[in-house]
Amino acid sequence: MTQILLVADTEWVVNQTRSALAGPSNGLHELADPRQLLDTAVEVEPDITIVDMQIGSMGGMAIVRMFRGAVIAGEIQPGPIMLLLDREADEFLAKRAGADGWLIKPFTAKDLTAKVAALLPVSESA
Repeated sequence: MTQILLVADTEWVVNQTRSALAGPSNGLHELADPRQLLDTAVEVEPDITIVDMQIGSMGGMAIVRMFRGAVIAGEIQPGPIMLLLDREADEFLAKRAGADGWLIKPFTAKDLTAKVAALLPVSESA
């Protein structure tokens, strides 16, 4: 089962992601408070983490950097991290933060599913 961690506090983003990814082959774990990311990542051991660019007072770039720092420190397991961007111009920020992939909002379930599949290792998405 693929474990997916969603870090988002916007209702439509959570609902759209749930609609696209929740199911018998995926465990979808939703997190509205980015300050709980590291504890939740230790508990869930996500195969992929999806982060909304605009969440709380932290922001997606800071969350990705925090995640990457925790991986380097050996605090959490590595895995792809995807940012949900507000506009195309944010792609530069996603690259700079160290995101493995991104998707511009609004997105369709088909787009999200395809992007997640592309970021997961072959054994995870098969």
